[in-house]
Amino acid sequence: MSGRDQGMRGAAAIDDYRPAPDERLLAEYAPLVKKIVLHLQARLPDSVQTDDLLQAGMIGLLDAAKSFDPAKGASFETYAGIRIRGAVLDEVRTSDWTPRSVSRNLREMAEAIHRAEARLGRPPTDREIAAEMGLALADYHRIAKDAAAARLMSTDEFVDEEGNNYLNLPSPDEQPDQALFQERFHEYLAQAIERLPERERLVMSLYYDEEMNLKEIGAVLGVSESRVSQIHGQALARLRAEIARWSDS
Repeated sequence: MSGRDQGMRGAAAIDDYRPAPDERLLAEYAPLVKKIVLHLQARLPDSVQTDDLLQAGMIGLLDAAKSFDPAKGASFETYAGIRIRGAVLDEVRTSDWTPRSVSRNLREMAEAIHRAEARLGRPPTDREIAAEMGLALADYHRIAKDAAAARLMSTDEFVDEEGNNYLNLPSPDEQPDQALFQERFHEYLAQAIERLPERERLVMSLYYDEEMNLKEIGAVLGVSESRVSQIHGQALARLRAEIARWSDS
């Protein structure tokens, strides 16, 4: 066969090439993966690597393609979005991006809040919590910020880097009626969030319900991103104190 014929056959092969289904899927939905990753990363510490999250998102996309059932009514894009987000969150939770001191600091904050509230008969201010912990206000604000910035979670995902329950919740697996346990826990958690000081309650709502990032929340409240992170960390510590009280009851 002449070189010219070989070249023509090679060109025809290129023209006839059709990407495999997985390749087409990755190409078509890569922008969705990137969109979800960038949205979530805006709420994560700077140490989290974008490439790692994108890889996890792509794996979630492929898993979605394998398990998608159009008979269930949801569009593939909706279903894939859920699986992609879940895969990215799993990557965040299983990777050691969080200093081990963060969980300890949050626990100490919660204990200080519990003591101060019992003494004062009302939710303590950040200055009062700092005094209870024997810290300067600036140091307290720093650990409150770290507690919020180092963790991505929903109200169902309070798990630390060692797999321990982040708010020290009793395991539903240990309960005789798991459904009743979950129902009561969610009711109590909703009530605990409602009891938060107004600004902390608003931050929790904007962050978890509206999925706004710190910059967007700061614009709503008229404060810096750093201050939003401090408020968020303090809210988490208050919730931990509330839930510890509930689990002991």
